[in-house]
Amino acid sequence: MTEPQQQWTETIESSHSLFDLKLKEVWRYKDLVYMFVKRDFVSGFKQTILGPIWFFINPIFTTLVYLIVFGNIANLSTDGAPKVLFYLAGVTLWNYFSSCLTGTSNVFTGNASIFGKVYFPRLVMPLTVVISNLMRFGVQMGLFLVAFFYYYFKGEVQPNIWILATPFLIILMAAFALGMGMIFSSLTTKYRDIQMLLGFGVSLFMYVTPVIYPLSALPERFKAIAYYNPLSGIFECFKYAWLGVGDFSAAMLLTSSVIIFILLAIGTVVFNKVEKSFMDTV
Repeated sequence: MTEPQQQWTETIESSHSLFDLKLKEVWRYKDLVYMFVKRDFVSGFKQTILGPIWFFINPIFTTLVYLIVFGNIANLSTDGAPKVLFYLAGVTLWNYFSSCLTGTSNVFTGNASIFGKVYFPRLVMPLTVVISNLMRFGVQMGLFLVAFFYYYFKGEVQPNIWILATPFLIILMAAFALGMGMIFSSLTTKYRDIQMLLGFGVSLFMYVTPVIYPLSALPERFKAIAYYNPLSGIFECFKYAWLGVGDFSAAMLLTSSVIIFILLAIGTVVFNKVEKSFMDTV
């Protein structure tokens, strides 16, 4: 009696379609995503005295510096919003975006030892970065809400219905950071200079994004350029929704959304292409 032919339950191939993103396979590895997120959270504060309190220290001190330098010395406009709340809103959003971008851009070079030993969908790692930083964002958003309700009950802020768009704004930020991060991560496998460029590039990008100033404070000739910065619509919508100030329009948010999802699609395809052979160059 002949034995039945063995059927493989898993087949790993290096040659697959450029647009075969294996998203169903990523969902099957959701437990691995959870494990990596837990690892990042625990290892990030292991052997620290203050632990998760660092989540609060960063935005508080950054907000104070912005308040002194940009609010009092440079006397930049906040469109009439309380300065502390205005800067805290910008810092909270920017911290999440910049952390996701820098973390995602280091996926291939930072995890080469893991990728070389065991197989799992490589998209798991950038998704882990975005979710891990979402936990930090949640804590810092809690700090923002405390400050918001303080000024709200004093009658100094006028929120509106656009508050309901906040989850969508967070998704847009995560998608933008994920898309750009995967593009940079793919480039750094061959060109290590990109990592150095990204380091100060992120800092410079903050100054062309309405983090410490409202879009309405820009001269008209610069507003057209800022309009196509995908983060401008997000930051202006957030401040308009929660603080009732800002030069915001639904068209601006729509433009940001279209640009972001195009970049996310490009980043995912590029990441999918590079993951096949990056071990030869890392």
